[in-house]
Amino acid sequence: MSLGRAIELNPKYVKAYYRRAMCHLQLLKPHLAVADLKKVLALEPHNAQVRQQLDSTQKLVRKIEFEKAIEVEEEKSAVERCLEIISEGGCDLDQKYEGPKLETVDGKYQITLEFVRSMIEWFKDGKALPRRYVWEIVLGAHEQFGQEESLVDITLEEGITCDVIGDVHGKLIPSAGQFYDVLHLFSLTGEPTEKHCLLMNGDLVDRGSWSIEVILTAFAFKWLYPKRMYINRGNHEAKDMNRTYGFEGEAKHKHGEQTYKLFAYVFTTMPLASLVSATKPPVKKLGAILSPEGLKRYFVTHGGLFSKDGVTLEDIRKIERIGRQPGTDGLMCTSSLLWTDPQEFPGRGPSKRGVGIAFGPDVTRRWCELNGVTGILRSHEVRQDGYAIEHNGLCTTVFSAPNYVDQGGNKGAFIRIDSAGTQEYFQFEAQPHPPMKPMAYAQGGLASLMM
Repeated sequence: MSLGRAIELNPKYVKAYYRRAMCHLQLLKPHLAVADLKKVLALEPHNAQVRQQLDSTQKLVRKIEFEKAIEVEEEKSAVERCLEIISEGGCDLDQKYEGPKLETVDGKYQITLEFVRSMIEWFKDGKALPRRYVWEIVLGAHEQFGQEESLVDITLEEGITCDVIGDVHGKLIPSAGQFYDVLHLFSLTGEPTEKHCLLMNGDLVDRGSWSIEVILTAFAFKWLYPKRMYINRGNHEAKDMNRTYGFEGEAKHKHGEQTYKLFAYVFTTMPLASLVSATKPPVKKLGAILSPEGLKRYFVTHGGLFSKDGVTLEDIRKIERIGRQPGTDGLMCTSSLLWTDPQEFPGRGPSKRGVGIAFGPDVTRRWCELNGVTGILRSHEVRQDGYAIEHNGLCTTVFSAPNYVDQGGNKGAFIRIDSAGTQEYFQFEAQPHPPMKPMAYAQGGLASLMM
């Protein structure tokens, strides 16, 4: 019998409350442990051992909250600190720099398509941007992310297409004049234009050894085309993952600690999901789940669905994400948007990763029917063909890092959606690249399942 069931049958069962409190502590949920310990003391007010445990647990909660507050303030100040350093002349452009140049209008840097293309060519030659330009690009993307909700609406008017791109994990830089991986991928999708948008579905960084070049390319397009370049946050756009899987080390090595702090904060401003909506009625419904207007629409997020039923699109839209790292509670936790995976069997179960949960086809159908969503597009896991259609067509996984960490042997893929909501699947192979380890900046002791 579960502890919850025992308490339900006997609301005065002191041992059940205490044991559940200890379980909460082991699961790193001290605030829930406090509630149960208070219940024990209400039933046994003279229990000195429990009172001592409650005091120490409350101190732990206060310590965690204090550290989180300090961390958030440090991250928030990263943008302000960079602007302060710029205003003090501490990050001026080196006069010897001969690479692509941002334009200036009224003393402010402006981005152009010519700059982005020249920057990519600069990266192809194995060269780095000056720190000032890196900051300008990240700050330019930050301004656009700050204007978006946690759930972004992407409406595909007549003649407009959207390419959904899965994990790319820092794979960039060409060899012998050839594009590979991300640049090769962009050559297949095409650049964002008035008639074509890109949606990168998280995990742009870590594991690869060119995460800086990948994220700067994506952020540059976001700054240039804010309504045609969309980027969802993945579980690797997070400090804990960056520390272990390479991005923190790479960012500090290439552009310094302050640059990494700036990225760490801006990652928290990235939206968590997108809703891609068609505007042209489908030719045949064939039993498809449609929006209230009778149109197809697709929910795109990095991981998947939730540990509970009943979550609505509006709930997701209202998530307070800015300044927050994925935690153990709420819709941003490891049992929700950024971490979950589909499973073959009905219901919900433990994830094979050891983190988060897995959700079955029945969970997917209930959620799609509740929200009038035609299907879910998610990433987060390698698929040998680059994509896989699952849960009776309601859940599709797309993964865009071919030959994952140089040993997966998998294809990469992206999905194109048109104004009628029709999906088309494109696959591609890995491209040659310079001889550098795939996780040159990562720390040891890596868990291979944490994609």
